[in-house]
Amino acid sequence: MTIAAERIERLHDLAKAAAADGDDDRARYYVRLARRVAERNRLTLPRAFRRFTCDRCDVYLRPGKNARVRLQDGHVVITCDCGAHARYPYDN
Repeated sequence: MTIAAERIERLHDLAKAAAADGDDDRARYYVRLARRVAERNRLTLPRAFRRFTCDRCDVYLRPGKNARVRLQDGHVVITCDCGAHARYPYDN
């Protein structure tokens, strides 16, 4: 694992903890920093990180707090408070 990948994992943990404490601005800062590290090092973000962050406003998503999760025919729809939608497939 590269140093950049380790830093992205650490930033994911920090964003998750900050969001749990209710500090959304700090969590957003960590998400943006992790995206920038991944971009500069040509890395893809881990799946868990991509699924729990909003692409439009960079907030760390917490279902029930700032995100709505709905199941539809063969996919999960996650709606952020900013109005952005993300759809992910799943098998029944």
